[in-house]
This record gives sequence, C-alpha cells and structure tokens, in this order.
Amino acid sequence: MEEFIGKIWDRWVTRQVTSDFTGAAVHLTDLQAELTLYYRALGGAAGKTLEPADTRKVRLRRTGMQRVAGSHQRIALPWQDDRSVRLPASLAVFPSPRLNTSLYYWLVAMAARLPPIRHWFRDNQQAVLVLTSSYPGLNRQYKELVAELMALRPPVDDIPEDLRRRELAVAQALREPGLLADLPSSAFDCFPVWLWLYPQPPTLFSVPVATTGSGPELEAGERSSEQQTLQQRKQAQRIDDEHETDGLLVFLPDSLMSWTEQINLDRCQDDDSDDDFEQIANDIDLITVSRQRKATAAKVKFDLDLPAAENDELCLGPGIRLPEWHYRKGRLRPDVCLLQPLLADEAEPVSLPAHLRQTSEEVRRKFALVGLGNTRLRGQPDGQDLDLDAWIDEYSKPLRDTARQNFFLDQRKTHRDFCCLILADLSLSTEGYVSDDCQVIDVIRDSLMVLAEGLDQTRDDFAIYGFSSVRNSHVRYQLMKNFGEPYSDRVRGRIARIKPGFYTRMGAAIRQSSRILERQPQAHRVLLLVSDGKPNDLDQYEGRYGIEDTRQAIIEARQLGITPYCVTVDECGHDYLPYLFGRDGFAVVSDPTQLPRVLPRIYLNVSTH
Repeated sequence: MEEFIGKIWDRWVTRQVTSDFTGAAVHLTDLQAELTLYYRALGGAAGKTLEPADTRKVRLRRTGMQRVAGSHQRIALPWQDDRSVRLPASLAVFPSPRLNTSLYYWLVAMAARLPPIRHWFRDNQQAVLVLTSSYPGLNRQYKELVAELMALRPPVDDIPEDLRRRELAVAQALREPGLLADLPSSAFDCFPVWLWLYPQPPTLFSVPVATTGSGPELEAGERSSEQQTLQQRKQAQRIDDEHETDGLLVFLPDSLMSWTEQINLDRCQDDDSDDDFEQIANDIDLITVSRQRKATAAKVKFDLDLPAAENDELCLGPGIRLPEWHYRKGRLRPDVCLLQPLLADEAEPVSLPAHLRQTSEEVRRKFALVGLGNTRLRGQPDGQDLDLDAWIDEYSKPLRDTARQNFFLDQRKTHRDFCCLILADLSLSTEGYVSDDCQVIDVIRDSLMVLAEGLDQTRDDFAIYGFSSVRNSHVRYQLMKNFGEPYSDRVRGRIARIKPGFYTRMGAAIRQSSRILERQPQAHRVLLLVSDGKPNDLDQYEGRYGIEDTRQAIIEARQLGITPYCVTVDECGHDYLPYLFGRDGFAVVSDPTQLPRVLPRIYLNVSTH
C-alpha cells in the first residue's frame, strides 16, 4: 500500500512541477538524418556527428514544490566539442511539435557557425548575428522562437535582484543580439536559454594509463550477450588506487555501532541484487574507472590481453611502421602505428561446412555467368566488325600479302582484368550475438567462405585479410589468403580459425591493404571492407580522430587507383559511412544473418560497374 500511494504521489508532484510540454515532444532519433544533412549544408565540420546530450547539474532558483519533487537540478543542455554536436535526446520546450522541430534545426545551425565558446554570452550573440545576416530565412525563424521562448520564461518580479539583472540581460540579448557585452553575475544560473549553445563541460584530468601491459576491460568470454548501450556519452576519469595501504583513516571508535544497536527489520520489498545499471549510469555525472582489479585471478585475466606466444599466430617479420593522420595538425605523422602481419600456420585444412554448401553452389552458378569478360581482339581473320586500322596499315604497305586478310574485330570471352582484397573486421565487438546461437564473427566467417567460393569460380585474383588492434603499438593483420595463392582447404582452415580480437584501428589496416593492392598488375582493384562498427581503439583513436584517420586512408587508396567499398552490419552505419566512403561507397546489411547471401551480390555489383 505504501508503494502504491508513493507512486501516485510521485506522479502528481511531477505533473505539478514539470515545465515541459510532453505531448508535443520531438525526439532527436526521428530527425537525426535530416539534421545531419542540414548541419553539413550550413558548413558544419564534416567529421562531427550528432549525439544525445547527457544531463548536467544546474543552479536554478527552484520553487518550493520543485524542491519537494527534487526536480530542475539536472537538464540536458545543447553543446558541442571537437568530436560531435550534443543535443537533448528530446525537446518539449514549446507546446507545438513544429516549434520544437524548428528549435532542433536552429540549434544545429548555431553549432555549424559557432566557434569554440570563450565567452558564452558574447559568442552566442555573435553567432546569431552571423546566421541571421547570412541567411535571411533564419531571421524569421529566430524571431518566432524568441517570441515563444520569452512568453514561457518565468516572471522576474519575485526573484533576487542579482538574478533579475541577469535575466533581463539575457532577454535583451535574445531580442537584440550584439547590444550587450557582459552578463551580470549571480549566485544562480539563469533559466535555460534554449536558443544558445552552452560551453563544453569542464575537462576532467585523469591518471595517465600505461600504453603497454593493459588490455581490454573485459575478457571475450565474460561479456554479456544482452549488454545495453548507453546513448549518452559520459565523462570519466581513472584513479590510481594501486597502493592500497596509502592514506590514513581517522575515526572515533565510540561512534561505531555495537552489536546491540543493529536491528533486523522485515522490510516489505524485494532486495534484489540486480541493479538497474542503465538508470544508475544515467544519474551519475562522473564515472570513475579504477585501474585496480578486485581479485587476483581477475587481474591475471585482464592483464593478459594478448595470447601466449605458443597459442598465437605466426608473426611474419618484425612488423611494419605506418603513418597516421592527425586531423588537428592537418598532416600525416610518420611511423605512428606498428602493424604486425600474422599467419595461422598451424590451422588444420577443412572442407566447406555442410551448412554452406547449398548457398555456395548458388553463388558459384551466379559467378559463373560473369566470370569471363568480353575482350576486343584486333586484326582477326573474321569477326563482327571491320578493323579499319588493320586494313589501312595493310593497304599502305608497298608489298601487300593478299593471302592474309586479317581486317576484322572480334569479341571473345577472356578472364577479367580484376582483383579484390577482402579486409575483415575482427574486433572484439564481433563476439556479439545476432541470434540465439549465432555471433557476428560466425556470420563474417561464413560470408568469407561463401564469397571465396564464388571468386574461385570467376578466377578473379583475390586476397583475404583480417585485422584488429590494441592501441597503435599492436595492429594485428591476419593473412588468410594472399594474391597468387590458390584457394584450398588450407585457406578454408585459416578462415575457420578466425575469432574476435581487440579493437578497430581501421586506418592502419586500410593503408597496408592499399600497399598490397598497389603492387597488383590488374587494371581494376577493389578493397572490400567487411565491418560491424566504426573505428575505435583504447587511445585517442576513439571518436573523431579515428574517423578522420580512416577517411584519410580511404582518400589515399583512391589516389592509388583503388576502389574502396564497405559492407557493414552496423545499424548506425548511415551516420558516419557517407563521410568515410561517399554516398555510393558502402552498403548497410540490416539483417546480419543474411550477410553470406548478400555479400556475393554486393561484390558482383561493385565488380561490374
């Protein structure tokens, strides 16, 4: 009964203090594609993405009912950094969905034209002036939003003098941007100014993490198949808690409870140990990550992020030094990455699995129709067309051979002048499940085998590699089939041996693949990337840095005459792949279980156009 009454009370109090128009709410996910295109069109940074903003603490002057409800302490405010533009996951500021949608578009326009904020009050006014003067259509939109926002802002009659001056200054700056330069100080924050972007949250300095000797945070076998992804990006810091005996604990012994002071109460509620971790993460401002493992056994598991030498693939040479693109400096940094070629030399030869034979047979029949290409042969004794060049050459000779009449053009089927390098993403995320009994790595493994069967039918020269990484010092580049090597049971054995690796340093793998393709004599060369997510690694490669480096590697491949193409099972691929591969340079497979059937069709489309 107490819980039932509490829920009724909570709903009633929440309705009394809410300032949102929940019935007119508009969600970011519904407009993300349009807003991204709008952001690019207004000159926004091409490498940035739109992401939901996390709530942050604010110091608003709250009413008594708001204090009782515990509301208006955290608000999702719009802001941006070098990586992305952070917008509220939903907007219900205005009573009309049209106005809330218009507010989303206005905030995106502000993000496209607003430089890094140094002075929140001045910089936002300057950005408004630039937008309204450059785009007259936005002037009408801005005035409408200002009028609606001013009607919703709380009255300033009964608030402290310092906050009243601040609110009046904000109101004047909204109506006449550029008129005021300074914002009066106050013990409280002004009410949210939804037409402006807020500064980036303070950067938290963390304890440096060693670049060697530490690996993925979880073992591959211990990761849950039902793991949830938190949409907001949280701030985090690492603490150095390796010295467990450091520090001095000061307390009064008399304050400790005695045995008789502990009373067992029969509480009428479920003490379930399974916490709602998603809700907890949403409520935390700062997530602190410890470098200390609780158990010795767990520490051994975490520290051994690379397999033992006797269980690992054969290292082919000392490694290859590769450059990496630093987008802030606008240049390639030489010898940043160490790529290690690997070969599963002890992989047992295997035949084609039984569950793939029917699909492979269908693919081989389709590939047999395109395995040969038409080649135009000149100077033939017979053919479909007349070869005027051959006839003129023969006729212009002082002595002509009348018995030799090779004056025709003919079309014949010959092998195609085409080669392809298939690059498979073998990162840790491929251990995720696409069905109850099938992982992403299983789908990739089957797809590589089926596609290789078709390529063997066409006799197109092809190679298969896989990659994963642990920071820039260890980029694993696994050889499954090299150019010129016949497709055999041994190659199938190497493909069958692949398993989830570590992280996705995509730029280094693409650069090495481009170097290999550059040495091939064929006129048409394709780099086919099979992936399940965006570039990432443990270091700064996470975020825009990895996106920009991958894009630069793709540009370098195109400059070498290579055609890069990406096939992904990532549902969010449309958000970043157009920037990396272009509008027609990628395909998103919505059902990962169909990848073995879809990948050969995609290859045929790429190789015949």
